[in-house]
Amino acid sequence: MPTLLVISGLDPTGGAGLLADARVAAEHQVRAVGVITASTVQDTSGVRSVLPLPAEHVGEALAALLGDVEVDAVKIGMLGDVRIAQVIARALAATSAPVVWDPVFQASRGAALLEGDIEGAAAALLPEARLVTPNLEEAGRLTGRTLASLEDMRAAAEALVGRGAAAALIKGGHLPGDRSPDVLLDGKTATVLDASRVATGPVHGTGCVLSSAIAARLAHGDTLVEAARAAKHYLWQKLATAIAIGRGARCLV
Repeated sequence: MPTLLVISGLDPTGGAGLLADARVAAEHQVRAVGVITASTVQDTSGVRSVLPLPAEHVGEALAALLGDVEVDAVKIGMLGDVRIAQVIARALAATSAPVVWDPVFQASRGAALLEGDIEGAAAALLPEARLVTPNLEEAGRLTGRTLASLEDMRAAAEALVGRGAAAALIKGGHLPGDRSPDVLLDGKTATVLDASRVATGPVHGTGCVLSSAIAARLAHGDTLVEAARAAKHYLWQKLATAIAIGRGARCLV
């Protein structure tokens, strides 16, 4: 069974973060191992506070794990602060496994999920990423652009590849209309991944589920386009069957 290393925060509801990532991995017949970057106080209505772990502790945990366990892919989610991004980048020198970075900066409902300089986190992690998966707002913050069309998404993906990422997937779920297109740029080859929009109401953890599914498929040996297509279909199915575990947003896994 392939092994996926998850580096992310702890969401007590399990709708996002390390718990959700581990569930997605299991549903893809992948064994998850993980290192937590931050603890959060949150419920299904939103994030109330974030406590990043000491960067040195995260670095030591990764060094110990990667010195012992061979991993087939890596998924990076919530970082906590920029120093954690830097120790993660150093630790990844111990593996050649493909890295998927979901650049989570702000909870959709509540507190900031990254303290410090976003540019510093990007400078550390983009060169390590086989794929970076920002939504429109995150891509805008990483590139200084306003994204409102497929052309804007292609330009943002090109900018991220130009800054060191091997590939970029710009998620268009927040575009207006009844379609939900993503733009995948792998090197110089662009692919539009399109799907109908699922009417769900508020949901939690879509970015975590998609990026973890891509990483799980890469762990199985899929090409990037194959992994992204399969993960988008998986996400569509999860959106159509979202579950209510509390009084707020529904969860996907």
